This record gives sequence, structure tokens and C-alpha cells, in this order.
Amino acid sequence: MARSFMQDMGTESHEPWSSILDSMLTGSVRTQSSNSLVTDSAAGATAFACGLKTHNGAIAVDTNGTPCGTILEAAKNAGYATGLVTTSRITHATPASFAAHVVDRDMEDLIAMHMISKNATRHTKVDLMFGGGMCRFLPQSNDNSCRNDDVDVWQAAKDSGVTTLTRRSEFDLLSQTNQSMLPLIGLFAHSHMAYTIDRDSTSQPSLSEMTQTALNLLDDTSDKGFFLMVEGARIDMAGHDNDPAAHVHDIIEYWRTVQKVHQFVHSNPDTLVVSTSDHETGGLALGIDPEYTWHPRVLNQVTKSAEQVCSYLFRTQKQDVAEVIEDHVFPKYLGIDNHTQAELEVVVDALQVKGGDGRHKACKHAIGGIVSKRARVGWSTGGHTGADVGLYAYGNQMHKIKGNMENSHLGTLLMQYLDVSPSQVTKALANTATRQLAFFHSPHHDHD
Repeated sequence: MARSFMQDMGTESHEPWSSILDSMLTGSVRTQSSNSLVTDSAAGATAFACGLKTHNGAIAVDTNGTPCGTILEAAKNAGYATGLVTTSRITHATPASFAAHVVDRDMEDLIAMHMISKNATRHTKVDLMFGGGMCRFLPQSNDNSCRNDDVDVWQAAKDSGVTTLTRRSEFDLLSQTNQSMLPLIGLFAHSHMAYTIDRDSTSQPSLSEMTQTALNLLDDTSDKGFFLMVEGARIDMAGHDNDPAAHVHDIIEYWRTVQKVHQFVHSNPDTLVVSTSDHETGGLALGIDPEYTWHPRVLNQVTKSAEQVCSYLFRTQKQDVAEVIEDHVFPKYLGIDNHTQAELEVVVDALQVKGGDGRHKACKHAIGGIVSKRARVGWSTGGHTGADVGLYAYGNQMHKIKGNMENSHLGTLLMQYLDVSPSQVTKALANTATRQLAFFHSPHHDHD
């Protein structure tokens, strides 16, 4: 979809257009977990991190709940610098699976503690972390906390020598100093960072900016090299919302990020970059029967994500909702100046759904559905699918990253490339607490 979008935005003809990833395609990845043909992000990321299959919901533990050493932890023990960059909460399933070990992905309070912990050599296991999710690091006595206890993880990080930052201005200073700032954690949002289409560049750095800074800092840290995991997390979340405009803009930002990494690898030919996904989300289709067409320019008119539109509507007085949708949401946020009565009713009805989570989901799907229908974009689900995903590689030994493979095998190949083994880490993790006493388990994840 994003490729067609860029092609259509750039020319009136239908000349081929390619992204940076198109030049890096080497194969595909099978995504099933140990207990389902359709994986979640926890099991999918654990396959990459530990090189093994586990059940949905598990964060770097095997099917018995035993912690498995990750590629990041093994790399740190071997002398590499390590980093995690994401646009989700840093305690969310994918980044967590590289540096934490819990039996349920919803145990984010414990995940936060794991992620600032030290390894067997008393070094902080993750040298650099950029993302969102500040609320998981603050004690529940703090008004901005979402923890279930009074542990101040942020202060604990500071006390252990970690450089902490939360403001865009502090992030910008990182490129102006010659001093080593690692270990470092920068969290720029209460929960997830903003979609690209919504991002305020004065308050939050972009994924590509965080990645460029991470590359610079990690490259200066260890003579041996570094391991860095970068996640364009909100691509998946836009898929869950069936929000094509937010989806396409976050994919384009991910391409910008890959372009920066590609440039780094080109200048440092002893480096390998691998890009893939833990799963497909939404069952996206371009073209809705019976028309053989889709309309990218519909998406170009949208200025806000469905998430932001719905948040705005939930703050609107009930008696004013219909008028606000007609006079503000449709023309200013969705670029629609000829809405139908049916489209208005779809949104109004969604706002009447009972239950907070259900109402939010219904609203986002209503907004996304209107845009999708006009663009002739189809979705088969608000969840994940079992489809294979693309595999991309560039740089040193990229010839080994090819063909169709299980996600767990890709994890093994990456460990082999770094010449690290997780076995010693796994042994050292034997007594690690993998259960959080107080937490809310979600029976389903809207963004997983």
C-alpha cells in the first residue's frame, strides 16, 4: 500500500516506484507460535530474540515458562554494546522480549525492572533505550504512573548510573556532546509514542531520528561493535485500528529509518542489517470487489489518525458530537467535504457503544472504515493473520539471510552471525522472577 501511495503521489503516470526495502528483499519468514498458527508479538519477538518457539503472550521464556537467554543479553556478555529503539512503550512485547523474561506480556511493571537490570558482570544489559512508556517507570503515587506498585524504576535507573531523559530538547543535545552518555534511557511519551501522522516534532523525536542517534552513540561505545533492535511499532497498531492513513505514514517513516541504517552499513561494510516483521496485521487488501482500483490520494487528505480523531470526539459534549463530526472531523481531519448521512451515523453509533475499550475500538474502526471504503482498501481482521512476512537484508554476510524460514531460525542465524550463544545467559537466568504478583491480564490485545 505504501509503495503505491508514494508512486501515486509522485507522478500522474504509473511508473514503477521502489522503497529501500525492495532492494533488500531476500526471502520470507513463517510466523506461527508454538500454540497458534497466528502469533502475537510476544511469541514472535521471542523467536527472534531466543531462537525458539514459545506460546502467545510469553516474553523470552520457553513453553515451560523457563527464561531463555536472548541475543541482546548474549551480545552484551560478549562485549557488544546493545540498544532498543521503538515507538511503542519500551515495555511492550517486542522490545521486552529482548531484555526481559516474564510469563505474561501484561506484566509490564516487572518488565520495566528487568530492562534496567544488570547482567552477570554487573553491567546494565541494555546500553541504550529509546521509546515511550514512562508511566511504567513511575511509582503509583505519581499521577502519571500506570504501575500497580510503589516501585520507582526511574529513580532506580538513575541510582544505578543510567542517564535518563524525557524531553525533546535533551534528546537533541545528545548529538552535540563528545561525552559518553551510556547507559541511557530516553522515554518521550506517557504510553506509546504518537503516530507519525500525529507527531509533534517539538516534543517527540521520530523513529528515524532516534535510530540515527542510537547508531552514532552505540558505534562510539564498543570496539567490538553493537546489537541494535529497532521497531516501527505503530505500523502494527494502525493495522489493528484498520486505519490506512496512519498505517501508510508510519511505513514511510520506517523506510526513512531503514534508509539511515542502510547508509550506515554502506559506510561500515562489516555490519549487517536485517529487517522483517513478527506478523502481518489487518489482512490488508488493495481493491474492494467489484472494482479493480484503489485510490491512494484519499489517504493523502487525512491529517489525523483514527486514534486522535476518536480521542477528540470523546472529549466533545454528547449533544455537539454530530455537528463536530460534520463541521470539523470530516472536512479538517479526514479531508471529506461530501460525507453521507450513513457515514455520519456510523461514527455516531460507534460512540454509543458501551464499555471504554469497546467504544474506542468501535470508533477507530468506524473512522478507519470510512477512509478505507473511500480509498477502496479492504481489511479482513482487526487482529493478526498467519501470513508469511518479508525478509530483507543488506551488508556483511547477507547471503546467509535468504529463502523462506521459520522466525526462530532467523533468530539462530543472527546469533551465529554475532558468534554468540545464549546458553550461559540462560543458566544465569535460572532464578529470575518471571511472575508479577499484581497485574491486569487482558484477554485480548487491541495492539499486540
